Amino acid sequence: MYRCVNCNNIIEKMDPNYVRCPYCASRIVFKSRPPVAREVSTD
Repeated sequence: MYRCVNCNNIIEKMDPNYVRCPYCASRIVFKSRPPVAREVSTD
């Protein structure tokens, strides 16, 4: 899953040869990460 920086829409599938948002044609997209809670030890 990718997210467009310009229009903030979620893009499910991305063609590797055509990296653009299908909604606004912006070329700046980033891979969204799932919200995962992580436990960090302080030892």
